[in-house]
Amino acid sequence: MSNHFKISLPDGSVREMAPGSTPADVAAEIGPGLAKAALAARVNGELRDLTRPFEGDAELALVTSRDEAEALELARHDYAHVLAEAVQALWPGTQITFGPATDDGFYYDVKAPESRAPFSMDDLPAIEEKMREIIRADKVLTREVWTRQQLIDKWQADGETFKAEWAKELPEGEELTVYRSGPKDSEDSWLDMCRGPHLPSTGKLDPDAFKLMRVAGAYWRGDQKNAQLTRIYGTGWLTKKQLNAHLTRLEEAAKRDHRKLGREMDLFHLQEEAHGSVFWHPKGYRIWRELEAYMRRKMDGGGYREIKTPQVMDARQWEQSGHWGKYRENMFVIPDEVPNTEDEGPIVSDAAEWMALKPMNCPAHVLVFKQGITSYRDLPIRLGEMGCCHRNEPHGALHGLMRVRQFTQDDAHIFCTENQVVDEVRQFCELADRVYRDFGFTYHVKLALRPEKRFGSDEMWDKAEQELRDAVAAAGMANDDYGWEELPGEGAFYAPKLEWHLTDAIGRTWQVGTIQSDRVLPERLDASYIGEDGGRHRPVMLHRAIFGSYERFIGILIEHFAGRLPAWLAPVQAVVATIVSDADPYGEQVMAKLKAAGIRCESDYRNEKINYKVREHSLAKVPYLLVLGMREAEEGKVALRILGEKDQQVLTLDEAVALIAGASSPPDLA
Repeated sequence: MSNHFKISLPDGSVREMAPGSTPADVAAEIGPGLAKAALAARVNGELRDLTRPFEGDAELALVTSRDEAEALELARHDYAHVLAEAVQALWPGTQITFGPATDDGFYYDVKAPESRAPFSMDDLPAIEEKMREIIRADKVLTREVWTRQQLIDKWQADGETFKAEWAKELPEGEELTVYRSGPKDSEDSWLDMCRGPHLPSTGKLDPDAFKLMRVAGAYWRGDQKNAQLTRIYGTGWLTKKQLNAHLTRLEEAAKRDHRKLGREMDLFHLQEEAHGSVFWHPKGYRIWRELEAYMRRKMDGGGYREIKTPQVMDARQWEQSGHWGKYRENMFVIPDEVPNTEDEGPIVSDAAEWMALKPMNCPAHVLVFKQGITSYRDLPIRLGEMGCCHRNEPHGALHGLMRVRQFTQDDAHIFCTENQVVDEVRQFCELADRVYRDFGFTYHVKLALRPEKRFGSDEMWDKAEQELRDAVAAAGMANDDYGWEELPGEGAFYAPKLEWHLTDAIGRTWQVGTIQSDRVLPERLDASYIGEDGGRHRPVMLHRAIFGSYERFIGILIEHFAGRLPAWLAPVQAVVATIVSDADPYGEQVMAKLKAAGIRCESDYRNEKINYKVREHSLAKVPYLLVLGMREAEEGKVALRILGEKDQQVLTLDEAVALIAGASSPPDLA
């Protein structure tokens, strides 16, 4: 058996397999249960089809549904192919383009035949039924290697102009693959150009574990100058139970949508006159002010000094920092003089004649640091700013408070010596932990490592990445309890970064806080301090934020709490509602007591039934409702209703005020 391949398995055993053998053959040798459960294989670390033959000795790990992340990726990719096959089977002449897996499903971009209108929501039930038919047919999925010319000829013959265009751009020498659904010579055979891998057959999919969700317009290759296509979105899972859980989450997320709750609670609005910027109403801005006061207390306690820097800065500053070359398309740029509208030529030719709204605060903070002479004895210097920034986000990417063009960060930069980095980052980790726990969040900590395109030497990146690892370890967070993970290639172009990913009440994650260890910007902007040796040295610059942006963090809070914010954050903490007008004078006494205790309160003396008032203030998510009738007025008591609780409590006025005041105190002052 000297010509056999040695296939090493995860348990340390080795099987000898004849040339031409596949991972499926290994699974069958191990047992029929594994042969049935196997979905794909990792061969020398590469994810492959089960039926792709070994090319030599190899390390093999078989993938089953227990490997959920990989299994889901495979299933969603297959659902996309089945979607495209179903659409072409129902409407011959449909052209297909691309169809990837997504975080919760899949989509495919298609162009309807000229004989019919673009696809719509009305077409989805028929497509779903055809997809189930294809899945139940258990069609074998086969990988085939084609030449570039074969692909071009195939797509041109079938009228697939988009696929043919793409095939013409593929490199000549690269191995090009297609996947066939069904037997090669069958009329029911269907092809798609794809790198793979795929499941062994369509029958490995659960016909009841997917749902088509919506259609949207798309452009070929994402360019609005190109042909318009229809993008059909679906969600796909391994089991019906998973699908149902996902649909329940979506339903719950829709109820918690911060845009919907923002309208109902009268917090903010957005409109075209300031697209991508927020109009904060009094109640919404009260939430902002409470968060800002809370964060200021945290920053003051952490030794930060607050500053304020300009909104508009000379573009040469951004050029020197590196942002002009790396980030210019996302910046709002301002000519320094009004252009002549009759002049058809360019308004300006270089950065020297431009100004720009700041997309971030860091270069301005370096300029503050550079004022005067700084000694090593002054370090660390922690400069914080509630800094308003502007980024020219694409129109289609804007989303309520979560993605805006104007935003304010709880931003700070720590300038320190090399020896201070680990301890400063450790302190920040502990501060972020206290903040997130005050809001009831759990979180994961991740380290985003150097990207392919970056400034600085490998030695610098090695040092910066290790410092962040050491700091997280010193804070006791580099373990599974904190979901510690390293993310290759996801750092900023100037620095690696630690990221805090919060988990909300319905299991969604939000990347919020960050700290970056940067040696690039101090070098580019010539920041220095005088060392113990009397010479000039570069400080390390730590970029850090906890909320990220106030806008987005408020949006996350609204959705996390489904609008029922903690009492200390609620815009109105209590409402005094009378049952009869004769109780209104007592209502004024109650209001005076509440205000004296520092409670944000309103009165409701309208001539409406009390059940109507209760419902209205419950929808407005007011934490405490004090109901007053003549009995309460005569006895000096209140009927207290707490949001979310069925039963009311009858308390003395002093007891009610003490209860509300205690619950309404910010967590760091309680």
